[in-house]
Amino acid sequence: MDIQGLLTEQYVVLNLDLKQKSQVIEKMLSLVEHHEGVKDIGKLREDVLHREQEMSTGIGKSIALPHAKTAGVCQPVLAFATLGSAMDFDSIDEEPVRLVFLLATPEDMLAEHLKLLGRITKLAGREDFRQRLLLSASPAEVIELFREGEKDLPQI
Repeated sequence: MDIQGLLTEQYVVLNLDLKQKSQVIEKMLSLVEHHEGVKDIGKLREDVLHREQEMSTGIGKSIALPHAKTAGVCQPVLAFATLGSAMDFDSIDEEPVRLVFLLATPEDMLAEHLKLLGRITKLAGREDFRQRLLLSASPAEVIELFREGEKDLPQI
């Protein structure tokens, strides 16, 4: 299981023009609402927002990663967005966010959930990769970046 295998063009949005963290999370949730892996969008929303209340998912380096292990999905679900302008996301490094990933996995997939979180942070943690994501002109270009980036990572 890898990022480019989970992420398809319909779950990628570029240059979102929103002003608040809550709006971004809602947009990401609406993006995956009809994903075949989502069986209960209300439960998914509840669990993602609960996780965000526990601790911000602004993980630093301009990245936010709202996520949840949830009964609201029956398979891993991933969405990605770039923001048109940097936004405060209560990040651990206190820097604004420009890249947002939404990840949800079934509750019984803890190992896969952690591996996917690690894979995302490993790739997006690289400055050159982040810049290329921000400069992407299309969802297809984003998918190709992940395909290229994951070539050097072990399969999970």
